[in-house]
Amino acid sequence: MAVVALYFNVFVLIVQMFPKVPALKALAPTQSEPPFQVTQLAALIVFAVLGFRAAMKYQAPKTAPVGSPGA
Repeated sequence: MAVVALYFNVFVLIVQMFPKVPALKALAPTQSEPPFQVTQLAALIVFAVLGFRAAMKYQAPKTAPVGSPGA
């Protein structure tokens, strides 16, 4: 869930940067041009890969069986 929330923050950051940074505004003045779309797609791919890798490396904590000492 944290990866999705961070992705949305980066998505909004990209949307807000394009009209405010002169070099980016020149590339995509209406935010419907290919440079804007490619940037958003690249961010999506990066976060999808990172989220997938994190999910694959996650190991649930081992729990003690019910009734064992220390449980």
